[in-house]
Amino acid sequence: MANHIVKKDDKVATRNLTDEDIKAIVTLSKDERIAERIVHSIAPSIFGHEDIKRGLALALFGGEAKNPGQKHKVRGDINVLLCGDPGTAKSQFLKYIEKIAPRAVFTTGQGASAVGLTAYVQKSPVTREWTLEAGALVLADRGVCLIDEFDKMNDQDRTSIHEAMEQQTISISKAGIVTSLQARCAVIAAANPIGGRYDSSLTFSENVDLTEPILSRFDVLCVVRDQVDPVQDEHLARFVVQSHIRHHPTNPLEEGAEITEAEAPGLSGVEKIPQDLLRKYIIYSREKVHPKLHQMDQDKIAKMYSELRRESMTTGSVPITVRHIESVIRMAEAHARMHLRDYVHEDDVNMAIRVMLESFIDTQKYSVMRNMRKTFSRYLSYRKGNNELLLFILKQLVHEQVAFLRSRYGTDVDVVEISEKDLGDKARQINIHNLRPFFESDIFQAHNFTHDPKRKLIIQTF
Repeated sequence: MANHIVKKDDKVATRNLTDEDIKAIVTLSKDERIAERIVHSIAPSIFGHEDIKRGLALALFGGEAKNPGQKHKVRGDINVLLCGDPGTAKSQFLKYIEKIAPRAVFTTGQGASAVGLTAYVQKSPVTREWTLEAGALVLADRGVCLIDEFDKMNDQDRTSIHEAMEQQTISISKAGIVTSLQARCAVIAAANPIGGRYDSSLTFSENVDLTEPILSRFDVLCVVRDQVDPVQDEHLARFVVQSHIRHHPTNPLEEGAEITEAEAPGLSGVEKIPQDLLRKYIIYSREKVHPKLHQMDQDKIAKMYSELRRESMTTGSVPITVRHIESVIRMAEAHARMHLRDYVHEDDVNMAIRVMLESFIDTQKYSVMRNMRKTFSRYLSYRKGNNELLLFILKQLVHEQVAFLRSRYGTDVDVVEISEKDLGDKARQINIHNLRPFFESDIFQAHNFTHDPKRKLIIQTF
């Protein structure tokens, strides 16, 4: 007996796409900056966190699953782990993915047991026979399984998802039932560090109570640090206030009105995609586009892998395994899928390497992180404008200066002065020789910087 049925599976969604939808999707894919637009459109109500949005966008599109000769299965789904300070919108990201992903199952680590995630056997009250009930990972087959509070799970419960995350099957042998269920889903999990806050002076594995086997199964590790930056904090506060004003039930403004003033300075100028169209774009690309790997630069990936292995042995933060080579390939395929391309280009490989390296470097101690950014700067600077790179360097210089002044004089700092020569020396290391366009850019002024050419100083006021 049933009163009402809602079909959760979107298998027929591609057939329901009209000709106008497909035309809009194909037109959208021809935009040069489509990848940036997609990243910018993920969770538009959350300020900043561009690296997390990029990782989630890649997970939504996913790579290609391979099964040569029906014997050896290689997964195509991308697993993402968000870990960091409280109040940095980790759960909000998961809730957003639940709404936009074609098929998503949301669960929390506290309330999910091993059988609740995989599958369980129970006696039918009517027939008195043993029946098999599917858990969250099985229900999310061909979709996304979202696990919040991942660190709160018991070790026994967490071990049960090892097989599901790599082999994408769940083997059951209980009460005379011996079978294997499919769990071809991407796992996106959110966890808090030990003690609540992330400590930058420790490695990732010392911060998080997770074992190495499970960490190596995640393709992207996003560390979210809640750092104090007066200018960024002001932008964030404005964004939140405007968002509340705009979405108030009695607001006279129409629903579609966009926030224009307090955009994230890094991504301003990129037009967002409407959420309805973005959802259709994801469904269409997952169903119709299957990028091939014939034209891929294999030497580049091999060289990057050997460098990463060497670094991971010396720093000892996160183990780098063969799975990470597969991760780069999967992310390159997902990036090609964003552009609705049939082949993986060099462009896609470079972006996949950049995401992988950012994920790896973010998990290091603060002291090691700076040296590694210098070592891998040629990969990390891919697709970042000179202004963004210079802003990052300038912020580091300001941070060091503020820390020095506070420890020396013990007072709050209102104005920081940085020598133009210091910035020039650092810029030359990444092959940027002309600083004038940066001084005249909007991003420079948006962060309250002013340039004094006579004294050759860069001044930031808080």
